[in-house]
Amino acid sequence: MIDRRSGNAVQLTLATGAFAVCFAAFGSVSAMMPILRKSLGLSPVQTSVALAIPVLLGSVGRIPLGMLTDRLGGRRVFIAVLAASALAVAAMAWVGSYTGLVITGFFLGIALASFAVGVGFCSGWYPPERQGTALGIYGAGNIGQSLAAFGAPFIARAWGAPWGFWTFAILAAAWLAVFAVGARDPERIAPPRTLAQTMTPLRERGSWVLSLYYFLTFGGFVSMAIYLPTFLTDLFEMTPQEAGLRAGGFVLVATAMRPVGGWLADKLGGKKILVAVFPTVMLMAFALSIPGLGWFRMGALGMAVAIGLGNGAVFKLVPEMFPKSVGAVTGLVGAAGGLGGFFPPLVLGTVRQATGSFTLGFAFLAVFALSCMAVLLFSGGRASRAATVAT
Repeated sequence: MIDRRSGNAVQLTLATGAFAVCFAAFGSVSAMMPILRKSLGLSPVQTSVALAIPVLLGSVGRIPLGMLTDRLGGRRVFIAVLAASALAVAAMAWVGSYTGLVITGFFLGIALASFAVGVGFCSGWYPPERQGTALGIYGAGNIGQSLAAFGAPFIARAWGAPWGFWTFAILAAAWLAVFAVGARDPERIAPPRTLAQTMTPLRERGSWVLSLYYFLTFGGFVSMAIYLPTFLTDLFEMTPQEAGLRAGGFVLVATAMRPVGGWLADKLGGKKILVAVFPTVMLMAFALSIPGLGWFRMGALGMAVAIGLGNGAVFKLVPEMFPKSVGAVTGLVGAAGGLGGFFPPLVLGTVRQATGSFTLGFAFLAVFALSCMAVLLFSGGRASRAATVAT
C-alpha cells in the first residue's frame, strides 16, 4: 500500500508538466493575437471574442473532466486531454478567417479545462495537511502561459507564424508520451462514487462561495494573461515581441505566487490569505486605470502577486472542505474561474470600442473584488463549516 503521507514528487511533476504544456497550447492564441489581429483585420470586439472563446470550453469543460477524474482516474483523462490539446493547437496554424479562428479556438479550450484533472489526480497522492502546497505547485503549471507569451512571437518571427502554434503541438505530444509512460493513479481509499454522490457537493453553498472567489482570482489571471499583449500593443504601441515579454513577466510573477499562496494557506488558513488578496486586487485595478506606463506596470505586477496568492489559497480550501469530492468541486470552482476569464475580455473590448479607453472595465473589476471581500467577511466561515459537514 502506498503511504500518502510522503506524497509523490514524480507524479506531481508529471501532472504539473502536463498542465504546463496544456496551458502553453492555450496561451499561444493570446501570444499570437497581435499578429492574427493584423493579418485577419480584426476589430476590438472581434479580438475580444476570439480571445474569450477558448475560455468558454475551458470553463464548462472542467465540470465533466473533474467528474471523470473522480470516476476513471486522472491518468487516462489527462492522456486524452493532452492529445486533444495537441491536435487543436496544431489546427490553429491553418486558420485563415475570423470564423475559423473562433471555431478552432473553442476546441483549444480543452487545454485550459485540463486543470480540473490534475487537482483530483494530485490531491490523491498527498494528505490533507500537505495538499495546499502540492496543489500550489501543480497550479504553477500556469507558467505554460508565460512560455507561450515569451516564445510564440519570437518563434513566429524566426520561422513563420504557423510555428507559433506547431511548436506547442509538438511539446504537448512529447509530454503525452512521457506522461503515458510514467503516470500512475493514486490508490483509491474508497470505491468510486455514483454520479448522484459526486454531484451532491455541487448543491452546497460552500462550493459556490469558492467558485465566486476563483471567478475573481483565476479569472483575473486568465483575462489579464490573454489580454495583456493586446493592452500593450494597443495602449503603448509596443511590438508583439515586447508585449509578449511583458505579458510573460506577468504570468511568471502570478505563477510563482501560487505555490506561495498554497503554502501560506497551509500555515495560516486560506481565509486569512484572501482577506489580504481582495482589497489588493481592488487597489491594483484602480492603478491600471490611471494613464501612463508606470501606473499600468505597477497595477499589473501588483495584480499578479495578489491573484497568484489567491489562486493558491482557494485551492487549499477545496480538498479541505470537500475531501471526498475533490474532482467534482474542482470542476465547478475551476469552471467559475474559467468564466471569470471569459467575460472580462468581452467587457473590455466593448468598453474600449464604445468609450475609447479601458477605464470603466477596470472599475468593474474593483467593484467585484470589493463584493468578494464582503462575501468572505460575512459568510465565509459558515459556508466552510456547512460544506465540511455535508461531505
